[in-house]
Amino acid sequence: MSYPEPDALLLLSPGCAHCPSVLEGLSQLLKKGELGRLEVVNILAHPEVAQEAGVRSVPWTRIGPFELEGAQTQSELVKWTRYAAQNTGRSEYYSHLLETQRPHKVAEAIAQTPESLGDLLKLLEATQTPMTVRIGIGVVLEDLQGNPLLLHALTTLTRLAQSEEASIRADAAHYLGLLHNTAALEVLQDLLQDEHPDVREIASESIDQLKNEKI
Repeated sequence: MSYPEPDALLLLSPGCAHCPSVLEGLSQLLKKGELGRLEVVNILAHPEVAQEAGVRSVPWTRIGPFELEGAQTQSELVKWTRYAAQNTGRSEYYSHLLETQRPHKVAEAIAQTPESLGDLLKLLEATQTPMTVRIGIGVVLEDLQGNPLLLHALTTLTRLAQSEEASIRADAAHYLGLLHNTAALEVLQDLLQDEHPDVREIASESIDQLKNEKI
């Protein structure tokens, strides 16, 4: 399913080394009709725009829902533009944010679109996901501990608790303990019988945590 051509916003400043190439790349996408609109702001003339977006360095680009920092190649701009047009690419975007040390941006995005929590958990399921991203996932989920929107993760975590990979089952056991919900307790009880000692230990710790929370 295709969506309307996404709009783009570029924040730049005079003397910025990478701004001209990003501007040229976005302009080409606009000319080809792949962008609906392109807004370009000189943050020296309008610092309030950068302040509102929480931007500290340029170039800074937003294409649809995707916020990108620094230099972007033409292929990267095309990729994010097409993801935005197709309403896809959320998992890859979350991975990008976590690899660039921006877990707070992931948390903000999930708060705005709770159902996208599933896109984050897809990264947890993929064995090729980098360790930096896995650590970032942990930061995001632990920040959401006890938050009702974390219940959107229950179905996926229940499935991951049955993964063939012990490391994924162990992650699921840990994150189930953050849900503060009796449904998680039922899954964790099953994991106490897991063949891997680490999974059993983490499941036991999560059960204790849930009991201490008096769910």
